[in-house]
Amino acid sequence: MNTQLLKPAKENIEAAAQILRDGGLVGMPTETVYGLAANALDADAVSSIFIAKGRPSDNPLIVHISRIEEIEKYGLVKEFSKTAKKLADAFWPGPLTIIMPKGESVPSVVTGGLDSVAVRLPSHKVARELIKAAGCPLAAPSANLSGSPSPTTAQHVFEDMNGRIPLIIDGGSSEVGLESTVITLCTETPTVLRPGKVTLEELSSVLGNVNLSDAVLEKLKEGEEAASPGMKYRHYAPKAKVYLVKSDDKKFIDFLNSKDNNSTAALCYNSDTEYLNVKSIPLGDKDDYDSQAHNLFSALRTADTLEGIDTVYVRCPKAQGLGMALFNRLIRAAGFEVITLE
Repeated sequence: MNTQLLKPAKENIEAAAQILRDGGLVGMPTETVYGLAANALDADAVSSIFIAKGRPSDNPLIVHISRIEEIEKYGLVKEFSKTAKKLADAFWPGPLTIIMPKGESVPSVVTGGLDSVAVRLPSHKVARELIKAAGCPLAAPSANLSGSPSPTTAQHVFEDMNGRIPLIIDGGSSEVGLESTVITLCTETPTVLRPGKVTLEELSSVLGNVNLSDAVLEKLKEGEEAASPGMKYRHYAPKAKVYLVKSDDKKFIDFLNSKDNNSTAALCYNSDTEYLNVKSIPLGDKDDYDSQAHNLFSALRTADTLEGIDTVYVRCPKAQGLGMALFNRLIRAAGFEVITLE
């Protein structure tokens, strides 16, 4: 299969929409990361996502819509509750996924066998145009090989999916750079299962009491089901071994400078680079979590292009606000291995 990489001209969006209607897969841009899209109501099409990605089938997918009205139109949920409407009014279109009891039209392959479904209305214009043109909701996990860093450019998708899918729409660099926040309304108290650009603090300001799942910052317990993408398996990792480092600035720099500069790299703040003897990949300024989020997955992919690098040490963000989303991705990229420098 030859994979085409095309700009989002009207005729290319229509070509992509036809592939989706025919049961095929398309790489599509969103404001969070690029998605690998299939018709969410076609079980066979959705199954091909797991094959293309090498993704475990018990890892649920997110269903993308172009308008709120499509939730009812396609019978995606049993009920679009008042709580869900509050969230939609506050954060849609945007990087928030809402989990609700699923409707009968949603195949179980989309939900990983769960009785709930994750739904999102993206803010990316091209994504919404594609969903509208396809005439169906789109199941779309990140368009990367399972476990590797999520793609934030069309070229990233091409690197992972060339020969696996027929078409990628190039909508430019993803604005946010991290996957959407996921909140479930299937618990007594709304609960964040995956942090993202929409923070716990912002959700709480709309709903009041919002819980944070233990699995956001820790491993799932033995036998615990993954109710959201990004919970169960090692994710976001480059080929090199990643360690998360908790320390102050000086201790981080001294620690890195004690390492072999031929095999070690640092994902660090802009201000660190002039003091490091190892190869450094700057994420952004120390307190600029927006830039760090935007650059994170691209930086992890860059680590794999550095010759001889087998170990990457990463500055550990504070687990609050958008920093919580960064910590969540990094702790999984590191396989929950953290070095604390006293």
